[in-house]
Amino acid sequence: MLSDSLSKKIILEVKKLIDEEIIVVNLDGIIIASTDEKRTGSFHEGALVCIEEKQKIFINKEDEKRLRGVKVGLNLPVFFLNKVVGVIGITGEPAQTEPYGELLKKMTELLIQESYYTEQTQLRSRMTEAFVFDWLQPKNKRPELSERAKVLDISLADQRQVILTQVLNKTGLMYTGLWQLTSVWNNSFPKDILIPWGEDRILLIHSVDEQHNASILNQKINQLKVFVKSSWETNIAAGIGRRADSDALADSFEQAEKALQTAIREKKEVVYEENLRLELCLNEVSPQTQEEFTRRILAGVQKNEELLETFRVFFQKNMSVKLTASSLHIHVNTLHYRIKKLEELTGLNLKHFPDSVDLYMALCFLDNHTKNNG
Repeated sequence: MLSDSLSKKIILEVKKLIDEEIIVVNLDGIIIASTDEKRTGSFHEGALVCIEEKQKIFINKEDEKRLRGVKVGLNLPVFFLNKVVGVIGITGEPAQTEPYGELLKKMTELLIQESYYTEQTQLRSRMTEAFVFDWLQPKNKRPELSERAKVLDISLADQRQVILTQVLNKTGLMYTGLWQLTSVWNNSFPKDILIPWGEDRILLIHSVDEQHNASILNQKINQLKVFVKSSWETNIAAGIGRRADSDALADSFEQAEKALQTAIREKKEVVYEENLRLELCLNEVSPQTQEEFTRRILAGVQKNEELLETFRVFFQKNMSVKLTASSLHIHVNTLHYRIKKLEELTGLNLKHFPDSVDLYMALCFLDNHTKNNG
C-alpha cells in the first residue's frame, strides 16, 4: 500500500504543513521518500524497531550512535486495515515534533486510504467496462458471464434497455466528473450501469423497473443533459434501444446506436429506436447506394452549403415556410427565392411529394456520409 509514488505524494503534502525533515520508510526499513533526497534508498534501523513494537519511538542522541541511518526525532507506525504498512519519521527534538506527530500520522493514513479506495474504484470500473464489452457480444462469442456478474453485483435476471449518449463538440470526455454523474443517475436507478464508451460517449445499461415509467426515465435523461451542460459546457444526443432480456442486450445496443445516429443527424436531443420509421430503412442502405443517390439528387447544389442548410431546416420545421424563415432569420421572400433556386439547379419540384421525399433522403444520406468520413 505504501508505494514509492504514494510516499512521494505524502512528503509533498506534509511539507506544506511543517518545515522539519520528513521520511517515509517501508516494512524493510528502507527510506522510500524523504524531504532530503540524499536519504532516499538508505536503511533506517529505527523504523524496524517502530514496526516491531507497533508504537511511536523517539530517537535520541544515544540512538544515533547505535542505530544505523537514524537522526534525532520521532518515528510513528502507519496503519492500514489494522496492520502496520510503514513508518513516517520527523527529524527534530521531541519537544518540537511530538505536538504534531499524531496529526501527521493520521494525515498519512488518510492519504493511504484515499489512494486505496481510488485504486479499488478504478479497478472495479475497468472490470465493469470489460464485463459490459463481453456482455454486448453475440452469445456464442462471449465467455461465461454469471460468475463475473456475481462479483460485480450485476443482476442478469433483469430486463435491460441500452441508452447510448454522445457528447457533442468535444474531443474527449472530462472523466473527472463522471463519478458525479454516476451518483446523480444511480440515486433513482441503483441497478443501472454507467460507463464511458470511447472518448465522447457514455453507455447506460438501464435496469427496467415497471414502477419507474418512461416519464421518470425522461426526467433522468434531462438531468443528465443539464449535468453535462453545466459540467462540460456542451450538449449531448441520446439514442435509446428497446427493452431486452440480458441474453439479448446486444440487440438493444444496436438499436440504441441506430437511434443515436438519427439523433445526431437530425439534431435531436433524444431518439427512441422504437419510434424510428423511415430512418430505420435509411440506415440499412449501403454507403455506395447512399452516395450514388445523393449525387443524382444534389448534383447541382452539393457544394452550396447555404442551400443545403436551408432545406435541412425546412424539413426540421415540417416544410413550414414561416417557421423556416424565422429559424434562419431571413425574410419569407428570401426563402421562396432559395426554393426556386434549388428547384432550378436540381430539377426537383417541392410541390411534388416524391421530389420532396427524394430531397429529404439525399440530405440524410449526405449528412450520414459527412459524419462517417469526419
